[in-house]
Amino acid sequence: MGTESETLNGKVALVAGATRGAGRGVAVALGEAGATVYCSGRTTRQRRSEYDRPETIEETAELVDEAGGRGIPVEVDHLQPAQVAALVQRIDDEQGRLDVLVNDIWGGEQLFEWDAPLWEHDLDNGLRMLRLAIDTHLITSHFALPLLIRRPGGLVVEMTDGTREYNAENYRLSAFYDLAKTAVLRLAFAQGKELAPHRCGAVALTPGWMRSEMMLEHYAVTEATWRDATAGDPHFAAISESPRFVGRAVAALAADPDVQRRNGGSFSSGGLAREYGFTDVDGSQPDCWRYLVEVQDAGLPADPTGYR
Repeated sequence: MGTESETLNGKVALVAGATRGAGRGVAVALGEAGATVYCSGRTTRQRRSEYDRPETIEETAELVDEAGGRGIPVEVDHLQPAQVAALVQRIDDEQGRLDVLVNDIWGGEQLFEWDAPLWEHDLDNGLRMLRLAIDTHLITSHFALPLLIRRPGGLVVEMTDGTREYNAENYRLSAFYDLAKTAVLRLAFAQGKELAPHRCGAVALTPGWMRSEMMLEHYAVTEATWRDATAGDPHFAAISESPRFVGRAVAALAADPDVQRRNGGSFSSGGLAREYGFTDVDGSQPDCWRYLVEVQDAGLPADPTGYR
């Protein structure tokens, strides 16, 4: 079971940062559920961002169409307020509503230095990472929320890495990365407080060990052969999930008529799968964050039994 078809017919979503990875997975999953999805990002078929990768927002929009929704690609740099304002005005002009905002802008993979202490980490890269991870979300919400709150039931999903509980107890790679991902958790909580009087809400959501395009390349596997990555990291081969899995988590939240009970909370794809019943593309329900604590962090050998 994936998501129920057409549960989001008539709903309009903006996935900010939809070019690849979790953003693409979310956009396609919302399309599976019948939504109209604006897919924003910086890389198009005519122009690449500094990532210099082949994935484009046009491809994402086409995948949304193929899944059953309507995908609309829009080139936007979410650090540029004028561009974000123009995007939201376009959504208003064309749809007159916004039901779901997914703040997935990131762009920091090439900027953080694994386990480098603050005084050794490149300062410019660290500050740029914070701008990409936090400023973009604030700018996008600033312009999009007035449209979202016109109707009760609007939902903001702040995508991050790690649950509130996990990040509160664990150092995440570097001071800059740790701050970026923890700040997004707090941003979801703060927006939830401000949205509640309008009968709208916000949540933070994390995927597990996600098989993004970059991660598949890193392990020299494909979505069809990811189980062969045991030599690179047996835990990846045991518990990883496709980007569609966290996308189906967003679709399940957006279709939940009582989602307001989750306002301000922090959730994971695996945790929500157990509650809503959706699965990954292979039919499994990987519960990465429970696995991470109970198996990987505990130093046990890779074994997904009971975790997917």
